[in-house]
Amino acid sequence: MQSSLTYSPRVVHHGAAEGVTGSCHRLQISDDRALLVDCGLFQGQDADHLDSLEQHRVRFPVDDVLALVVTHVHIDHIGRLPYLLAAGYEGPLLCSVPSARLLPLVIEDALKIGFTRDRALIEGFLAEVEKRLLPLDYRQWHTVIDDDRHRVRVKLQRAGHILGSAYVEVDTRDHSTGESHRTVFSGDLGAPYAPLLPAPSSPYRADTLVIESTYGDRRHEGRQARRERLKAAIDRALENAGSVVIPAFSIGRTQELLYELEGLIHGARDARWKELEIIVDSPLAARFTEVYRQLRPWWDAEAHRRLRGGRHPLSFENLYTVQSHAEHEQTVDYLVRSHRPAVVIAASGMVTGGRVVNYLKRMLDDPRHAVVFIGYQGAGTPGRDIQRYGPRGGWVTLDGKRIDIRAHIETVGGYSAHADQQNLLDFIRRMRHPPRHVRLVHGERDAQLAFKASIEQWARESGRQVEVSLGADHQVD
Repeated sequence: MQSSLTYSPRVVHHGAAEGVTGSCHRLQISDDRALLVDCGLFQGQDADHLDSLEQHRVRFPVDDVLALVVTHVHIDHIGRLPYLLAAGYEGPLLCSVPSARLLPLVIEDALKIGFTRDRALIEGFLAEVEKRLLPLDYRQWHTVIDDDRHRVRVKLQRAGHILGSAYVEVDTRDHSTGESHRTVFSGDLGAPYAPLLPAPSSPYRADTLVIESTYGDRRHEGRQARRERLKAAIDRALENAGSVVIPAFSIGRTQELLYELEGLIHGARDARWKELEIIVDSPLAARFTEVYRQLRPWWDAEAHRRLRGGRHPLSFENLYTVQSHAEHEQTVDYLVRSHRPAVVIAASGMVTGGRVVNYLKRMLDDPRHAVVFIGYQGAGTPGRDIQRYGPRGGWVTLDGKRIDIRAHIETVGGYSAHADQQNLLDFIRRMRHPPRHVRLVHGERDAQLAFKASIEQWARESGRQVEVSLGADHQVD
């Protein structure tokens, strides 16, 4: 099959061209045919803070969209799905087999928060979503359309970001000319050595690559270093009779943290670790964790070795799950008053809402406690403010109340679900046929510019011609 740069479907962006939320990318194959890759919510500084309905209303055309391809089920990648269907989209929802299990849970939660708590309406929408879902096996081509004009195929490959995450290869062929083009959308790429997940491998080739750049300007700590820093933060809590609060998204980070904490408890010599309570305060996270357990076939080899050894990395003796709101309030009060060390994992990951806010409102002003950030904190979020101003004795506003930050604040970057600059560059340079065109998305401008410079330096040193552009130059409403 001939690959040609004279035939090149156009890529435009309806979100995350810059910034790290609201991912939504369009591959315009012809005037009347397109694919969408993701359709996520805007959060933090990326949001325009208008009425939610207006802010996320789908204003772009949908009648030409052949399919929506979902890279993974984080809300900033699928949260606009209700708006997309309301705008008249009638096509299929393509995703991996694990994502098909997880996506309805995420959408149900999003509907409850942003739309309605009417059970009948929610059930009706979920039934419609289930009808549209088309789960795809990894590494298998799926033909979206093949007629006298075009053949369009997609293939999902493991992305190592969360369970079920994928990057997307799109192969388009124009039958009138016989030319084809391979476009790769990275989605969110995971860092190597993430718990539970195999590391992503690069595709064989790409003509055009649309790649995230969240951490395009920095390097992560290694796994051993991050484990030691997490352990040190918990050791400090044990000494101070305080709690460690970890803001974490309900899917992905929570399960990886449980996996890591089970390992630390299993290998601990300090008897206090054996009695340390690990509290997951999120009904949604509990539901995700149960589905993660059911999706063991997609775990990595290391996780399977633990299972064969009789260990249960997502279900162990020290683990407690908080369900009802009344139980949540009792748990917050208990930890504040009892001085019993504990680790609390609660959503949301950027402290933009959820139960973690109640813990922080009660604990941030107490030096016995610690807050450990293990994921990216978007600009304009309370999490970013705590992360930035906490170490210098600053303050943050939560639910309209100013709170002085006296708790110990720590960031353990190695737990990020995103690849760092070197990982992202490796994804490109390890292709047998690297792309001639690279489009940087899903990153703040400084990160994109740093990653652009890194790619261009590699291209010069390796004698390759690579055109690197920023998504912001190709964004539409």
